Amino acid sequence: MREHHVRLMDTVKHIYPVDTPLGGTNPKGDQLSFSNYYMEKNGYPSFTISGEFHFSRYDHRFWEDEIIKMKLGGITVIPTYIFWNHHEEIEGVFEWKQNKNLTKFVELCGKHGLYVILRIGPFNHGEARNGGMPDWLFGRPFELRSNDESYLSFVSKYFQEIGKQIQGLCFKDGGPIIGTQLENEFQHAAAPWEMTTGTSNSWMPGGRDGDAHIKKLKHLAIQTGIDTPIYTATAWGGAAAPTDSVLPLWGGYAYWPWIFYGDVEEHPATPSFIFRDYHNNDVPETFDFEPNYQPESLPFACAEMGGGMTVFYNYRFTLPHESVDALSAIKVAGGCNFVGYYVFHGGSNPTGKKTPFLNETATPKISYDYQAPIGEFGQIRKSYKRLKRQHYFYKDVEKTFAKTKTMLPDNRNDLDPHDVDTLRYAIRITDHSGFVFINNFQDHVENKDQNDFFFSLEFDEETVRIPETGSLTLERKENCILPFHMEFSGCHLRYATTQLITTMEHNGEDYYFFFIPKGMHGEYCFDSNSINSVEVDNGKVTGDDTKSFVYVDQATSLITLQLENGERVYISTWTEEDSLHLWKVHIKGKDRILRTEDTVLVDNESNLRLEYEKKELHSLEIFPAFQQEIYVDGDKLLPVKTESNMFQKYWIEKERSEVHVNWSKVDEDKAVLDFSPSIFKNAKELLLKIDYVGDVGYAFIDGELIHDNFCNNDTWEIGLKRFEDRLLEKGMYVYISPLKEGVTVKTDSPMAARLETAENTIAVVNSIKVVPIYESTISLDEEE
Repeated sequence: MREHHVRLMDTVKHIYPVDTPLGGTNPKGDQLSFSNYYMEKNGYPSFTISGEFHFSRYDHRFWEDEIIKMKLGGITVIPTYIFWNHHEEIEGVFEWKQNKNLTKFVELCGKHGLYVILRIGPFNHGEARNGGMPDWLFGRPFELRSNDESYLSFVSKYFQEIGKQIQGLCFKDGGPIIGTQLENEFQHAAAPWEMTTGTSNSWMPGGRDGDAHIKKLKHLAIQTGIDTPIYTATAWGGAAAPTDSVLPLWGGYAYWPWIFYGDVEEHPATPSFIFRDYHNNDVPETFDFEPNYQPESLPFACAEMGGGMTVFYNYRFTLPHESVDALSAIKVAGGCNFVGYYVFHGGSNPTGKKTPFLNETATPKISYDYQAPIGEFGQIRKSYKRLKRQHYFYKDVEKTFAKTKTMLPDNRNDLDPHDVDTLRYAIRITDHSGFVFINNFQDHVENKDQNDFFFSLEFDEETVRIPETGSLTLERKENCILPFHMEFSGCHLRYATTQLITTMEHNGEDYYFFFIPKGMHGEYCFDSNSINSVEVDNGKVTGDDTKSFVYVDQATSLITLQLENGERVYISTWTEEDSLHLWKVHIKGKDRILRTEDTVLVDNESNLRLEYEKKELHSLEIFPAFQQEIYVDGDKLLPVKTESNMFQKYWIEKERSEVHVNWSKVDEDKAVLDFSPSIFKNAKELLLKIDYVGDVGYAFIDGELIHDNFCNNDTWEIGLKRFEDRLLEKGMYVYISPLKEGVTVKTDSPMAARLETAENTIAVVNSIKVVPIYESTISLDEEE
C-alpha cells in the first residue's frame, strides 16, 4: 500500500488587486475587476469558463441552439475569431451578413447570458488561410504585423468595420463583449502565404516592434469603437504581451500535428498531464509557461487549452475524450481560475469568392470539426459531458474555490511523462479546506490503473487519512477531484472518495450531487458532533461519537443527514456513467437537476427541449418535479413509479419511421447518393455517416466540394440539413482518394509531362447510412 504524505502549511493564498488597466462597469452597475489570482464580478471571485466558437465557420441558422448547448455545458464566455479574409476577401468589400453576421452572433450570446471575447487579430491563425490575412496583402510593399504606417492604415480600416458591427454591444454600453484579443502568437508564430504553397513556400513574418505593436493595436481598437474592459494577448513561446496593457493568456496542447512537417516520425509523450504550479514566483518555468513577469502578479488565465485538435494531413489521430477534462484539471489544480478551450465547438471553413478554400492547406479544405466537445454539426461528444461535470462544480464553489492555493508533492519536478507508475496529484487548499486532484491520464503512452494508495494530509493539529482505512484505486485514463474538510450546510465533511458535481436548494433544504470516479469505492466521512442521524439507500452507515462513515454502492444512492439543529441535508451519489447524463438547468423559476441521455436545451428559462438520436424509448428524470402535468410535443406524459424518492421519471416514446439513403457504388472508391424529401421530415438534423478506407474523403454536390475528411479510422460525419434543398435537387457524390504505396512520378517524357504510378493503392467506401437527430419540446399545462 502506497502512502502519499503531504505537509500542509502556509495554506492561505496572498491575493490583492492588480495594478493594471483591466476592468470596467456597465450601465446597470455591474463591475468587472481583477485580483492577481482571478477575475471579479461585482467584487466577488468569478471562476471564468470560456469556450471558443467561430461564428463564420458555422451556419447562422443554427447558431442559437449551439450557443445554448455551450451554456448548458457550463461555458460562461465565448471567444470568437474574426478572420479578416472571411470579411474582406476582396479589398474594400466587407461582408457581414448570414454566417458572417458578427452583430447577430454577439446579440445571441447576450440573449443567453454569455459574455463574448473578440479575437480581432489582425493575424489570427486558427488554421485559416494566411492566418486569416487577405491574399491581397501579399502584394503590398510593407511589412505585415509591424508598426509600419501603411500596414496600420489597412488595419485601422478593418478595425473600423468591426467597430461598426459591435456598436452598442460592448460591456460599457450594456452589451456582452467584455474582451478583445490583439494579434495572436505575435513574434512567436506565423502562417504560410498559401498562394506560394507548392512553389516558394513563403511565410509571412512573425512580427516586429514587440510590445509597441500590441499597444498600437490596442490604441487603434479603442479609437475605432472596440472598447472593452479587458484586452488580452497570447503569451506562450515568448510572444509579446505587455502586462501594463493586456492580460497575458496561456494554454496547452498535448497533440501536436504541426511537428510532423519537420523530421519528426513519432509523437513524443508531452508534459501536459503533469501537475505544475502556474502561480508561484518560486516555481521554475515549464515547457508551456515562460512568463516575462512575476507569475503571482497576474491571474494565470488560459485561452487555448486543447478542447480537441484538428487532424493534419501528416498526422491522423483520434483524440481520446478523457484527455480534455484531464488537461482542464491539470490547469485548474495549477492555479488557473480562468479556463479557456480552443475550440469548444467545431465548424466548417467557408468558401471564398476569389479563392475557393479559406483554410490552411495542411488541414482539410472544409472541415474544422477539431474533434471538439461539440462537433462540426452540433454533435455532443463524451468530452463535453465529462467537462460539464467539472464546470458545474467550479461555478458552484467559485467564491471559495477561486481563493484556494496550489500545493504539490516534493517530487513535482522529477516526474517524466513516460512514468505512469508514480501517482500524479496536486492540492488546492485555503486554510484547512480543499481538494485533492488526481490525474491518471498521459498522452502517447500506455496508461495503467493506479492501485492501492492513500493520502495522509498533515496539518498542525491532525493528520487526515484518505481513506481512513483501506486504499484507493483510480482507473487508467481517469482523473478526479476529491474534497476534504468541506463545510456541508451545518455539518462537516472530513473527506469523500467521490467527486462533487453541483449543489442546489429546494424547499429550504440543501442537496449535493456527487459521482464515484471509475475504480473508486464511494465513501464519506463526517464529523458526528453536529449530526443526529444518517440514513442511506444503496449503502451502509458505520461510525461512533466522533466520526460517521457512509459507504455507497456502485448505484445511485441518497444519503439523508438529520442535523442537531433540525435541518436535513441530502447527498445524491451517482455512478460515473450516470453522471455523464446529469444536467443542471434553471427553469420555471427554479434550479432543477435532470437525468437523461438526451441533449438538453433551455430557452429563456421556460422552454425545455430534448435533442436525441434514437427512435425507441428514452427517459427523462426531473428533480424537483414539476407540480403540473407535462407534455412532450403536445402529448401528455405519465410519470413512472420508481424506487427513487427524489426524481420524477418519464418515458418518452415517439414513433419514427426508419430513415434510409439511396446510395450505390460507381466504383470501390466512388459512390452516388440520392435523397428523398421524406427523410428530412421531422428531423432536426441528419448525420450522414460514412465508413471508408483511404486517404481523403471528398463529398460533392453538383461538382462543388461541400465537405472533406482526412481518414483517421473514425467515422466520417456530415450534417445534411444545411444542404437539404441542394441535395434533393442534385444528390451527392462521394470520392475517396487512395492511400498509396511505392509512389513514383515518371518524368521521362520529351514533353512537359509527368505521370504518377503506385505499387499499391487502397480506397474503399464500406458503408453509408443516415442517422436522424430529433427534437422534442417539454411543456407544462400552466405556469408554476
